[in-house]
Amino acid sequence: MSSPEQASLERARELLAEFPVVDGHNDLPWALRSQVRYDLDARDIATDQRAHLHTDLPRLREGGVGAQYWSVYVRSDLPGALTATLEQVDCVRQLIARHPGDLRGALTAADMEAARAEGRIASLMGAEGGHSIDNSLAALRGLYALGVRYMTLTHNDNIAWADSATDVPAVGGLSEFGREVVREMNREGMLVDLSHVAATTMRDALDTTAAPVIFSHSSARAVCDHPRNIPDDVLERLPGNGGVAMVTFVPKFVLQAAVDWTAAADENMRANGFHHLETTPEAMKVHRAFEETHPRPVATVSTVADHLDHMREVAGVDHIGIGGDYDGTAFTPEGLNDVSGYPNLLAELLDRGWSSTDLAKLTWQNAVRVLGAAEDVARDLQAKRGPSNATLGQLDC
Repeated sequence: MSSPEQASLERARELLAEFPVVDGHNDLPWALRSQVRYDLDARDIATDQRAHLHTDLPRLREGGVGAQYWSVYVRSDLPGALTATLEQVDCVRQLIARHPGDLRGALTAADMEAARAEGRIASLMGAEGGHSIDNSLAALRGLYALGVRYMTLTHNDNIAWADSATDVPAVGGLSEFGREVVREMNREGMLVDLSHVAATTMRDALDTTAAPVIFSHSSARAVCDHPRNIPDDVLERLPGNGGVAMVTFVPKFVLQAAVDWTAAADENMRANGFHHLETTPEAMKVHRAFEETHPRPVATVSTVADHLDHMREVAGVDHIGIGGDYDGTAFTPEGLNDVSGYPNLLAELLDRGWSSTDLAKLTWQNAVRVLGAAEDVARDLQAKRGPSNATLGQLDC
């Protein structure tokens, strides 16, 4: 490595020591479920797990991660999604209890700051998909009570009250019950996450919410034209809303050539009897065999930085963050192979002229601010009204 490159990397690590990464989305709990059915001895994240996972404690430390939203995702086609989500929540709670020297459970922005002061990794939870509440506002409140601090309104499929980015439009954005879900999330203090949702759903949520929103793992559609990414007109609304868009590293969302390759790879997975999102060893064998005959386009640190440059230009530096989606993707960019790679991204941004102040906002300050703002809105709303007991049938007929 040349001297200038080494200097940028050393400076990046110094910055992360003061303002570590708040990562908006990591699918470690699902990987632990699918690989070892929550046998935490079989996948002890206190030790090097690079043969199986993108994530373990030594690499989180190496990567300068100071807070992690652990996704308590379950597939939208899984029967008993609410029960499975509770199992995912339990997995995160077990991880925190098992590793108290490294992980600290966090429910508030103040908890995040306390973890940073202690040198521990603040551990928060995000539910990925409104199917996890089974059309029940009471279930939503229950997840909040258990520590879930954001909910992605949809995953890859539409639900009864919201359209997904990767399904055929059905609702036209948010239904009236969907708007009530957003209002109840505001009243609880749960962040509204607009990754995975259709652009119409994004706009309806921004029209409805009283609190800042997040995109826990999405990139810029103007840079890579994939429906999972954020259109510029939505990015332009974030300063008025106060929200944060957290760039993702998934190659098929950040590199246009990878979009086309992934469509073919997904079809191959389905033809071999696997769900296209599976990352089990058997599924990965099918992926690797396909890749041998169809070389995969490779995203890089620079590819991700291109998205951040654009998102900063459109939304402003106060409204961007990082959400890598580790352990939720089969492939990662070169230089961002696992959770140890964040310094490489910061070094690239330093070389592009980003200031220390810019990077502190990107890694830590914006994400902490947005959770604190959601808490402020919730206190105000709770003083004005009680919980909603509306149902899907009442509001959407």
